[in-house]
Amino acid sequence: MPHPSTRRFILATMGLAVAGAAPVIQARAEGPEPKSVVVEFYRMAFEQHRVKEAFDRYVGPQYIQHNPMVPDGAEATISFLSERFRKNPQATNAIKRVIADGDLVALHVLSTSGPGDRGRAIVDIFRVADGKIVEHWDVIQPAPETAANPNTMF
Repeated sequence: MPHPSTRRFILATMGLAVAGAAPVIQARAEGPEPKSVVVEFYRMAFEQHRVKEAFDRYVGPQYIQHNPMVPDGAEATISFLSERFRKNPQATNAIKRVIADGDLVALHVLSTSGPGDRGRAIVDIFRVADGKIVEHWDVIQPAPETAANPNTMF
């Protein structure tokens, strides 16, 4: 089964060939681009540590959490992150890459708890609906001291 964006391309191309007219363009719901919603949210919550404000502004009323350490819902995540930043006020999360595909946005992030911490490579994936973040997944890998290749994780 082709990837959703590949299917959209195939369908648009088929529509062009069959109809012999302008390409089929999928309409996007009104509102801000999912990529900008997620990046603005992330910077406010994770770089500025303004967690509650970020959730109030950018997260929808229903928030599905897939991180097994955090219960569903915005309030549980607000509490979890606020406590993390209270204990680690020097914690940083630096966005290295942003990948967007429709309503999904992935951030490749270097996360540290403070000076001297090697950090973790994180891929946070968010789903956006009607201009609000409604779902979150993450994959977290500690930054190793040594590697089998000369490349960095970023």
